[in-house]
Amino acid sequence: MDLNTITAVAHPQTRAQLPAWTPGDAWLAGGTWLFSEPQVHLTRLVDLTDLKWPALTITESHLGIAATCTISQLDALTCPTDWLAAPLISQCCRAFLASFKIWKTATVGGNLCMSLPAGPMISLTAALDGVCTIWKAGGGEQRIPIVEFVTGNQRNRLSPGDLLRQIDIPLAALKRRSAFRQISLAPVGRSAALLIGSLDSAGALKLTVTASTVRPIPLSFPKPPDANALRSAIAEAITDDLYHTDIHGKPLWRKHMTLRLAEEIRVELLGATPP
Repeated sequence: MDLNTITAVAHPQTRAQLPAWTPGDAWLAGGTWLFSEPQVHLTRLVDLTDLKWPALTITESHLGIAATCTISQLDALTCPTDWLAAPLISQCCRAFLASFKIWKTATVGGNLCMSLPAGPMISLTAALDGVCTIWKAGGGEQRIPIVEFVTGNQRNRLSPGDLLRQIDIPLAALKRRSAFRQISLAPVGRSAALLIGSLDSAGALKLTVTASTVRPIPLSFPKPPDANALRSAIAEAITDDLYHTDIHGKPLWRKHMTLRLAEEIRVELLGATPP
């Protein structure tokens, strides 16, 4: 869709060249949502592609994902054999309600900044203890865990002019055993519940609930819980007002599926027999 109110496009190549933020500005990375509907309030786009951030970097401590990394680039990452949670990357990429054409353009950062409950990059990075780096509009940086970055349906911690720079995932999180569950009302529909569980070498279990809730809900257990303890923990952490509602699923159904999928994950990770 043409954005016929745009009168200027900036192409900064460094942070120093980023223009001062003014009303009517918008960051442009993939643009798959930006160009999908009218944006009559916008007058200038700030194109991030000329910043040429490396899409993916692996250090001794973490996997760095640039905000401009496309879904296709992330899915193509060749992971070390000791990253037991590596299948989550492909699973979450395929949880997108998007074609391969969108994969080549849509970005990880864009998915996070849209902050939709069904955003699969939110699910992935929240479950793997991701921490985002934000370039503040007034200068400096801020680091925020993904589980705190998204605060509600299409709400997050960004202030006007703030820019999501990257997401860091600790290698320790990628080395945990994982389990993935996702469900939609339609075979290729938007996620109505997407849960990820992981188990570390010490036996600590982590469960992250997304899509069924308006924001990511993390639950941690020093020791694996039994079925009743898991249900009780979910009921305590997720009050009824936190379950999302739209045409892709009503709150009561999302709650039921959250409890069901959580138990499936617990059973899978513990190698137990379902009750």
